[in-house]
Amino acid sequence: MVHFETKSSIFTENSGNMVHVLGKQNSVLNQYIYEMRDINIQQDSMRFRANMERAAMLFAFEISKKLKYKTIEVTTSLGTAEVPIIEDPIVIASILRAGLPMHNGMLQVFDHAENAFISAYRKYDRDGEFHIEMEYASVPDLDDKILILCDPMLATGASMVIGYQELLNHGRPNHTHIVTLISSIEGIDYIRKNIPREEFTLWTGAVDDELTAQAYIVPGLGDAGDLAFGKKVDSGH
Repeated sequence: MVHFETKSSIFTENSGNMVHVLGKQNSVLNQYIYEMRDINIQQDSMRFRANMERAAMLFAFEISKKLKYKTIEVTTSLGTAEVPIIEDPIVIASILRAGLPMHNGMLQVFDHAENAFISAYRKYDRDGEFHIEMEYASVPDLDDKILILCDPMLATGASMVIGYQELLNHGRPNHTHIVTLISSIEGIDYIRKNIPREEFTLWTGAVDDELTAQAYIVPGLGDAGDLAFGKKVDSGH
């Protein structure tokens, strides 16, 4: 059983290992999260991207412990040795543009993985409300593979669910690992309600308990895409 203690509530997940909050453990990941949250340090976009990549590498290492392995024999200059290697075929998927640094970090670890990319954005209506607009997806066959879906912020959860549903149009993975730096309780609840819990595992660095009226996580860290790549022109997206 996993408990997320927040300012106003306790989020309880009864399904055991479905949710992993790595920031609850003492590790160097918390140094990266601290620097990405810090309003002064995060102004260095190169360091922000590097911290996203390094955090993703740590998530990848933890995910690797959950995969299937096979033992192969390798020949060295002095003899042979048996080594367990990953057997599962892996596809890394990212939601553009903010997910790109995390994608690169995942590829540093799972360098044999295939790749998928999803273009989705918030489209604002005249009344100030928004919905998630899906524009494009580049996806290999996902049948019987392990899917790792990366997006730095899990706010409302809508873009994650829409992205996941789009990916399923290209095959059915054996299991999906959803990876985020910061999650909101609302976002976690939303994906639990809209993705069967046996289909996914969520990995996150921290869980925050508030969303602004514009659906940004508080305290969060801000707009991860802007911090990584610079502010974009507001064109109604």
